[in-house]
Amino acid sequence: MEGAISRAAAEELDAADPLAEFRGRFVVTDPELIYLDGNSLGRLPAATSERLREVVEEGWGGGLVRSWQDWIDWGSRLGDRLAEHVLGARPGEVVISDSTSVNLYKLAGAALDAAPGRNTVLIDAEDFPTNRYVLQGLADQRGLRLRRLASDLDGGLDLDVLRSALDRDVALVVLSSVSYRSGALSDMATVNELARAVGAKVLWDLSHAAGAVPLDLTATGAELAVGCTYKYLNGGPGSPAFLYVRRELQTVLRQPVWGWYGQREQFRMGPDYDPVPGIERFLVSTPPLLSLAAIEPALDLVEQAGVARIRAKGLLLSRLADDLAQAWLTPLGFRAASPRTPERRGSHVALYHPDAWQICQALAEDAKVVCDYRVPDRLRIGPSPLYTRFTEVWDALDRVRRIAAEPTYDSRPADLARVT
Repeated sequence: MEGAISRAAAEELDAADPLAEFRGRFVVTDPELIYLDGNSLGRLPAATSERLREVVEEGWGGGLVRSWQDWIDWGSRLGDRLAEHVLGARPGEVVISDSTSVNLYKLAGAALDAAPGRNTVLIDAEDFPTNRYVLQGLADQRGLRLRRLASDLDGGLDLDVLRSALDRDVALVVLSSVSYRSGALSDMATVNELARAVGAKVLWDLSHAAGAVPLDLTATGAELAVGCTYKYLNGGPGSPAFLYVRRELQTVLRQPVWGWYGQREQFRMGPDYDPVPGIERFLVSTPPLLSLAAIEPALDLVEQAGVARIRAKGLLLSRLADDLAQAWLTPLGFRAASPRTPERRGSHVALYHPDAWQICQALAEDAKVVCDYRVPDRLRIGPSPLYTRFTEVWDALDRVRRIAAEPTYDSRPADLARVT
């Protein structure tokens, strides 16, 4: 334990935590369970069940179809709140709709259609699979050249690699602001500037950043972005995603999936597609209203806490996890698989171990620690600042140490499960 922070010091951090009261506003059914997978699925806000009950019983049960008078603009209304409090965007630039993958397809397709004569798309070779697959499909359909930029598994994409690949044949660059595997944080402003210099567009995936890392899409010159609402935003499993289109681009781009929710004078049921001029032109169809409703109470918590305070605590939590891992786990075959400087990563950290998948299973089944695994051989630890305590991180790393030191974890299946 030499060099590691004491548990008493972690208790002091909890006592001084300005966000401590927010934990009581989430559902915690098992106080003994340490949940460090908020980077995959956030906990259930306590107010969500009542909000859904109201929508189901009063809106659906009582109001029936008449409730659509209120429901019709929820995607835009919640999008404006997300823009103001989480994304650093202007009103009318964000809307909540569809899934992250579908939104990525829509915005990527629109950007490519708006760049005739440009034949190259750049992606991070280690980006989240869906992002790579969507762009593979679009490039294949259009006969474009897809360049996969070599990226460090732990440190992320080097700006010099991107810089050398950018030229006036590049139509689109697709990157994640926070790496799903390592948590490496991209320099959005610099990337946007590099792309703008050659006339290329950048489409950002903010899924592992929104609600955890301060974002300023306006100041950084971002033009296009997508992201999910079920990680640090705590909107619930499969909750609708968001998309952002800078105001100046909205009338220039026409997304490839034409639906009646993007149509001018929607209920006139016109014969031909004529998109509205604003952000709603990137909508397609009737939203999943109950899932959309669950975002509202979750967003209340993020707004009240403030992303700046969330980030401040997130930096301390991830630093604690990293420091304890260096002191305790390095002698047991682990090594850091994230940038060591806290400011260069999001709110989760990754640790390499050759038996990480088996250790991950043993932690969940024997030690009541829920984190997750990502290939190759990475254990991801994702504390969420709104409800994770410093003592939970300390106890979790202590339990990782105990599990890794025992010879019994290797009895767990080596083959990956359906969900890791």
